[in-house]
Amino acid sequence: MAQLLRLDASPRRSRSHTRTLVGEFVARWSEGRPADTVIRRDLGYEPPPHLTEDWIAAAFTTPGQRTAQMRDTLAYSDRLVDELFASDVLVLGVPMYNFGVPAMLKAYIDQIVRVGRTFAFDPEAADPYTPLTSGKRAFVIVGTGDAGYEAGGPLASMNHVEPYLRTALGFIGIDEVEFVYTGNDEFGGERLQRSLERARSRVADLTPAREVVDVAD
Repeated sequence: MAQLLRLDASPRRSRSHTRTLVGEFVARWSEGRPADTVIRRDLGYEPPPHLTEDWIAAAFTTPGQRTAQMRDTLAYSDRLVDELFASDVLVLGVPMYNFGVPAMLKAYIDQIVRVGRTFAFDPEAADPYTPLTSGKRAFVIVGTGDAGYEAGGPLASMNHVEPYLRTALGFIGIDEVEFVYTGNDEFGGERLQRSLERARSRVADLTPAREVVDVAD
């Protein structure tokens, strides 16, 4: 049994293609693995706070030296990290904004990429950074206004969503990441529908088949 963490970064509601596709991904996953649990954090509706000077001071203070106020400052970040550690699979819905990730997802990443929690730092080591997160997979569904941002596409060089997320997640130890793209939101019509269908086909390929139990009497 595994735990799936759903992260939605779109502030849109019913008009969000990433929310729709992530919902379909989770539904198919749950159908194929009914014993798994699903938890959800809606970054689009409840954006994480941005980092502050107090947060940085607290995060870079040795845990045993932190004041009660520092611990309070890091409490939200600690909840996010604990939630991440408790999950085996991450599913992210990510609209592309101006070629990068939305600010609310960037704020989330800033809260979970933490020295001493999700990565270790030893300035004397040959490789000073050690990931502290392991055994997790991530699936990222990206929605774009145009199309062709995936690898090999005509707009791939303008895609700063995938390289950033691969780098940030890989830095803390999540390096098994699959991307699904849906585009043409700005064009709509048949172009959008074809893109959504391709994304749905990819989602079907990535989600587990329904378990069939053969019971003999």
